[in-house]
Amino acid sequence: MEYSLSKTIVLVGLMGAGKTAIGTIIADQLGVDFIDSDEEISRAANMSIPEIFDRDGEDFFRLKETQIIGRLLESKPHILSTGGGAFMSKANRQMISDNGVSVWLDADLETLWDRVKEKKSRPLLMVQNPKEALKKLYTSRKPQYEKANIRVKALPNQTKEVMVERVINKLLSNAVSGLLKVEKNA
Repeated sequence: MEYSLSKTIVLVGLMGAGKTAIGTIIADQLGVDFIDSDEEISRAANMSIPEIFDRDGEDFFRLKETQIIGRLLESKPHILSTGGGAFMSKANRQMISDNGVSVWLDADLETLWDRVKEKKSRPLLMVQNPKEALKKLYTSRKPQYEKANIRVKALPNQTKEVMVERVINKLLSNAVSGLLKVEKNA
């Protein structure tokens, strides 16, 4: 069964929240495209995100991130996974609010740490004490994530499929309130 979305669904949350993994499945189930903003930035720069951070710095990366998100929000409605810091920018939050629906995938700190501790592709965790760095990011970013239109709390030991079902149910229940139109196509 395919759905028709009136707006792009923008997944926000800290690294490890499942934005890409969950977003890919949601897009498949809704019959819409899935786009990862970090992949788009990496493709445009012909470099990995850590390479962009190393060569040009975080400020340059954030500028490119805003440009890419703006462009992606102008295309047909889809599922958009954003980098963990994208929603920290007031300009990005406003663009997302104007052109999409933000969904915060809210996972607790221990779940996030379990998911990212072995990954070497997280530039903000390439420090002496990566768990402490993640904790600081979690604490500082949570107030901004709380501004998302929809919040879906990750449950302990929940499967991707359960999280996907919970996100889709939240989208459908919010469609009733007028935040988003979600129609089933025959």
